[in-house]
Amino acid sequence: MSRSAHPAGPRHADVLPEGHYSAPPADLNALDPKVWAQTVTRDEDGVVTVGGIPVTRLAEEYGTPAYVLDEADFRARARAWRTAFGADADVFYAGKAFLSRAVVRWLHEEGLNVDVCSGGELATALSAGMPADRIAFHGNNKSVDEITRAVEAGVGHIVLDSFQEIVRVAHIAQSLGKRQKVLIRITVGVEAHTHEFIATAHEDQKFGIPLAGGQAAEAVRRALQLDGLELVGIHSHIGSQIFDMSGFEVAAHRVVSLLKAVRDEHGVELPEIDLGGGLGIAYTSDDDPREPHEIAKALTEIVTRECEAAKLRTPRISVEPGRAIVGPTAFTLYEAGTIKPLDGLRTYVSVDGGMSDNIRTALYDAEYSVALVSRTSDAEPMLARVVGKHCESGDIVVKDAFLPSDVAPGDLLAVPATGAYCRSMASNYNHVLRPPVVAVDGGEARVIVRRETEEDLLRLDVG
Repeated sequence: MSRSAHPAGPRHADVLPEGHYSAPPADLNALDPKVWAQTVTRDEDGVVTVGGIPVTRLAEEYGTPAYVLDEADFRARARAWRTAFGADADVFYAGKAFLSRAVVRWLHEEGLNVDVCSGGELATALSAGMPADRIAFHGNNKSVDEITRAVEAGVGHIVLDSFQEIVRVAHIAQSLGKRQKVLIRITVGVEAHTHEFIATAHEDQKFGIPLAGGQAAEAVRRALQLDGLELVGIHSHIGSQIFDMSGFEVAAHRVVSLLKAVRDEHGVELPEIDLGGGLGIAYTSDDDPREPHEIAKALTEIVTRECEAAKLRTPRISVEPGRAIVGPTAFTLYEAGTIKPLDGLRTYVSVDGGMSDNIRTALYDAEYSVALVSRTSDAEPMLARVVGKHCESGDIVVKDAFLPSDVAPGDLLAVPATGAYCRSMASNYNHVLRPPVVAVDGGEARVIVRRETEEDLLRLDVG
């Protein structure tokens, strides 16, 4: 017999069934390079360093919690995506993963474009010097003001997400005396193997115009008739944190089928196809993400094969990695506070942050790794749950992890692979101040997004 879930959510403190979690790693001091930024290592004293800087020094200078971002790693990953796809394709960094003016400058210098999905992201990209024609504007409910600002700035593409938006963008562009390049985002009916809240290509969700029932074909008809629009292609995004390429294969087949139908009906071969992003990263040692060159090869072969079968010229491919670039490049540095052993269950290790700086565990049931980084330890492993300081039982950072049993208040812990969505989705729950983002490179560190202050909070409170 089924029963309804409690409105407050699942009981996160339920006893784990036998075999729910894997055995502890052979060496709790080891740092799996799969989940840590490229320059992370331990020095001869056992302290973790990044970019040549000990985390103890970072904690002393910048406080905790703090997001620590390896700039060299970020640039290397951006460059790898740019190189993998070559000059005949476009790589748009998905700004929603994490965006700051420093990041935009790095992207510009490494030859990547950027996609944005709000007026604030657009303002950030433009203020940092990203050429407008290298910006794509997404979103399922862009305001008139946002669309106007984007068209006035001369963004390279606006991704149309609804029938209303087709008319809205066309009217705004025409009133400004412009012809705006657009893509139509379609939902292709592919169920990505991911969490329900981040699967975006099945029909029952808010994004895009369904391919089923001829709606996407009708959207193309309307866009081609409007003088304010230059329809240049089709956009498809099937989800996030995806490791299996088979979903992209099905999506590409259906997108190309639409391109063929457009050619047959209108005599137009649309020159672009955007397959979105969503490629997964390693949050734990069990994850096995693909390298950019593997992804580029697979996607290019899929699209080329489908177009050859449909007797179409192969369109220019665009992809939108966000998490895949920034996710692995950062970790969140915390200080341990209270340590609470529960006999027969686990030990609760509280840190000085929590769901205000990483909502993903509570929101998506996301899994993370964690390590003691201010020293090494030969103590026996203990099953731990790393939790935050908020007044919420679901305030969990790492649900199940093994830490040395001598972890004590004042120790520094780090959670890797927090570069994507953690700072972007951070909040002021309990009026906690959002952490800084500290970029490290070649033995130097600098703040690229400063820590909030109480003055920042009170400045907004005009009551």
